[in-house]
Amino acid sequence: MSSLTLRNIQKRFGRVDVIRGVDLDVADGEFIVFVGPSGCGKSTLLRMVAGLEDITSGELLIGKRVVNEVQPAKRGVAMVFQSYALYPHLNVRDNMGFGLKVRKVVAAEREKRIGEAAALLKLDALLERFPRELSGGQRQRVAIGRAIVGNPDVFLFDEPLSNLDAELRVHMRSEIAALHKRLGNTMIYVTHDQIEAMTLADRIVVLRDGLVEQVGSPRELYERPDNLFVAQFIGSPKMNILPVSSAAALGPAPENAASVGVRPEHLRIVAPGEGAVSGKMAIGEYTGASSLLHVGLDNGETSLVVHEGDAPEPDSPVGLTAAAHHLHFFDQHGRACRKTN
Repeated sequence: MSSLTLRNIQKRFGRVDVIRGVDLDVADGEFIVFVGPSGCGKSTLLRMVAGLEDITSGELLIGKRVVNEVQPAKRGVAMVFQSYALYPHLNVRDNMGFGLKVRKVVAAEREKRIGEAAALLKLDALLERFPRELSGGQRQRVAIGRAIVGNPDVFLFDEPLSNLDAELRVHMRSEIAALHKRLGNTMIYVTHDQIEAMTLADRIVVLRDGLVEQVGSPRELYERPDNLFVAQFIGSPKMNILPVSSAAALGPAPENAASVGVRPEHLRIVAPGEGAVSGKMAIGEYTGASSLLHVGLDNGETSLVVHEGDAPEPDSPVGLTAAAHHLHFFDQHGRACRKTN
């Protein structure tokens, strides 16, 4: 196992700056997740750690060793790809052991490592099958097993579950979490799925336009976002952002506040005239345990509310309220202000 350090890492393709100065310290055994919108640089950053992309400037350390110029195979990392990248003409056993064979690991040691990884991933009964005979989840476990047998210091995952259906993603997510708990290796995971990020990560790195917007635990990012971007990116459905005047009836706002944010699950429907904000019911989306309500406000904004119970009739007047401690204030530059208690 090993720590990972990024010091002012930059990546440029021609005149385009893709990664624009990333600093990050990853502790030994930590599970870090990179998230951000498409084109933010999260996969590029992961590929730089793997050695599949050159670093334009800055230093990358695995443990205490600078690895900028070290070949991928000698960095002590293993990468699991979105596409599985299995050899169709090799069975599971040979796919898992292929890298060891290339590195001329003796047959007995290869079989020992393959057997241990297969037992860990419940692939024992599948070792003689070919990729075409496996389900998507089984193929992904084989790809993970191929990474495990190399005994890497750092595991890298590039959106490994995005090709799976929803039910299988939930199952594989729990398997990856359990795998990290058993192995204890440092893991870096790229995803566009917030649920994966929130449930797997020790810390989440939120990226935008090649820069780090915020690093923190899932709870920290959800409850104390540093800026408007993180506030609306983390959480589904996203946080409502309203003019600061909307908070007047709920609690005092900081002097420099320009807008107020409140998450849909923290808004409550009340009788017209009783809420801090009034509007009309627009659309209700029934999701089973609750409903997602779209409310058109008198000030022209639209608010989302997570509501338990029957939704009000369309076009009926409603009031909205929230507890003061659930409000998030932001200044005119989108930076977080101190919350009102």
